[in-house]
Amino acid sequence: MEKFFSQDVDWSNPETKRLVKEKAQLEERLSLFDKLQRKFSEIKEWFELYRSEQDIEFLKGFLVELREFEREFSEKETTILLSGEYDQSSAILSIHAGTGGTDAQDFAYILLRMYVRWAEKKKYNVKVVDVLPGEEAGIKSATILVEGPWAYGKLKGEKGIHRLIRISPFDANARRHTSFASVTVIPEIDEEIEVEIRPEDLKIETMRASGHGGQHVNKTETAVRITHIPTGIVVVCQNERSQYLNKMTALKILKARLYQLEKQKLEEKKGELIGEKKEISWGNQIRSYILHPYKVVKDHRTQLEVYKVDEVLDGEIDVFIREYLLWNCESNKKEKKDEKRKT
Repeated sequence: MEKFFSQDVDWSNPETKRLVKEKAQLEERLSLFDKLQRKFSEIKEWFELYRSEQDIEFLKGFLVELREFEREFSEKETTILLSGEYDQSSAILSIHAGTGGTDAQDFAYILLRMYVRWAEKKKYNVKVVDVLPGEEAGIKSATILVEGPWAYGKLKGEKGIHRLIRISPFDANARRHTSFASVTVIPEIDEEIEVEIRPEDLKIETMRASGHGGQHVNKTETAVRITHIPTGIVVVCQNERSQYLNKMTALKILKARLYQLEKQKLEEKKGELIGEKKEISWGNQIRSYILHPYKVVKDHRTQLEVYKVDEVLDGEIDVFIREYLLWNCESNKKEKKDEKRKT
């Protein structure tokens, strides 16, 4: 790569721009590894001093440096595990209420709040692109754009079916209910990546942006709905300040969804980016949030269980992100080994 950039290159070429981005990612990773390696060498020196001198002060220094290394490594480990083609991209996350009626719609809202809180804590820029309110409570669906480096890589493991078990606040008899919601996550596609969208393939409609319960939040038609006629993909954006901005955001999301669709067609592995489409119901969930008869959040892929449910629902999901990335890394290694055995 260094050899490539030492020559005369066409900086307007999309491939050159892609390589510039890839080079920056590699340099960032190398810098991170160098930093951790230097820190490890310092720890080793402290230990060698203690072993040779048997001085308690050297032992204290060793323990301080070791704790600092553990803290730094824990912070950087997630980034180290992110090596996918789109992992450094921003993320487009959508939530859809599944079976469970009003409870499912309320659960969809709970998940929306959880992801927005997580993103805000991580200092990401969050745009609520579209929200379809529920009839009594919660939401039927929502789409948010999480802008910032590594957003997609960190959120990609959230795709799938989520399940909530609790005493329903909407049941007069206070019975236990099970609700479902689906989460899909796709990467925002760089502007230099070309996706053909012909104007004649688009049906663009404008409408008034509406708030919760259907009330209009403005009197002008700023909301935009774009339908891609050949594929049937529909994107709605209503939370920008103007019709133009809503249209641009909707086109950006449509581009990402069309690119993902084309990638699915080209790859033998179906659903690499958004996951295999499953019925939003019992038996397909990736994670359960149990509030009754006991409190626990369990990830069914990694088997991780967290008992601080309120904290999880308030956006503390880093532990699930980390465990998923570790699990996914091991799963990929196993798949590669199995492929080698077959060949």
